[in-house]
Amino acid sequence: MSDKKTLTVKLVKSVAGTREDHRATVRGLGLRKLNSTRVLEDTAAVRGMIDKVSYLVRIV
Repeated sequence: MSDKKTLTVKLVKSVAGTREDHRATVRGLGLRKLNSTRVLEDTAAVRGMIDKVSYLVRIV
């Protein structure tokens, strides 16, 4: 098993009608469709992206 910490992020709200930079952040996290999930490395950059769009995503 890897020593790196990971986060599972799920897109729980549609990006339609949101700011363009928030949509770009969601795409940067690798999330496309509603209810899509990604396992990401737990870094400061990823945490910042999640904080920016916290109203759209959920950490599973």
